[in-house]
Amino acid sequence: MNKGLYLVFLMVFVACKSTYITQEFTQKNIPSKPDYSLETNWAVLPITYSKELKEFSSKEIDTLKADVFYIYPTLNTEKDDIRWNVPVNDVMQQEKVLNKTVLFQASAFTTSGKLYVPYYRQAHLRSYSMLKNGGEHALLLAYSDVKKAFETYLEKYNNGRPIIIASHSQGSTHAKFLLRDFFDSKPLQNKLIAAYIIGTVIKPNQFKSIKPMVNPNEIGGFVGWNTFKKGNYPKKKDKYKGSVTTNPITWNLDRTTELNQHKGFLYSNKKIYEEALEIEVTDGLIWSTNPKFPMRFFMSFLKNYHVGDINLFWKDIQENSVLRTNTWLVKNK
Repeated sequence: MNKGLYLVFLMVFVACKSTYITQEFTQKNIPSKPDYSLETNWAVLPITYSKELKEFSSKEIDTLKADVFYIYPTLNTEKDDIRWNVPVNDVMQQEKVLNKTVLFQASAFTTSGKLYVPYYRQAHLRSYSMLKNGGEHALLLAYSDVKKAFETYLEKYNNGRPIIIASHSQGSTHAKFLLRDFFDSKPLQNKLIAAYIIGTVIKPNQFKSIKPMVNPNEIGGFVGWNTFKKGNYPKKKDKYKGSVTTNPITWNLDRTTELNQHKGFLYSNKKIYEEALEIEVTDGLIWSTNPKFPMRFFMSFLKNYHVGDINLFWKDIQENSVLRTNTWLVKNK
């Protein structure tokens, strides 16, 4: 597999196996708690954009009137990594966050708002299949960081600006708690432009007052989906059944799309490939055709497109988040 394709599909989501090497979850094995008043514990702040990230934004950062709080997906998946949680100063993890998830996921939102991405003590992938043996503790520890980072963001950076919450996979696990704790039936919900809670199971009644959005310019609610190759299911066929399944191309209740409706797939060469795929909305799943892009032959072997939940629809998300942001700003003049 060529290097470019490897960068995009490195994070292929696989079921956890009992062959994982692990350690007991104990206090002495917990990495140090991050201090979010320090810039070093943030992957991205508006004043620390990398040159590559700035290339994705067509606007000057200071002219943006909204904020985006992004929570990245699971990146520590190695079977010989015995840690339950990754320290925020882990250099290899930081490199993955900045050069994979920020560039190929969070970048879709940089024309909508100022981007905030905290490092957090992320739980290992095995946490999901070993909840009773340490996994639940690891995930709750990871969320405690996300929660603290968001509290710091509100206190230090937000200044009353409207907010987009964006997340993927494990990040979406934490985003659901974040919406519950800070937005659902709370005053801050008035500042919620939209929540893009992608790559997880999220039910229509997940929250008391935050509802699924079914129109492209709707605000104050959430969207979500899980992507598979057309005709394929997860190993547990009903895993996503009943989960909110937003059409990430039309953003309405359309069940299918045509090739010319697809705005663009961001590939690892940083080029956008328009009209690259068609989708079908099923119960809990987005079925996608094999997208048209360089080396697409290799993708034909994949059945689960979880890793591409965002970058397969990168330009679609970019345009939609701008639309929702502008709608919020007009309604709240």
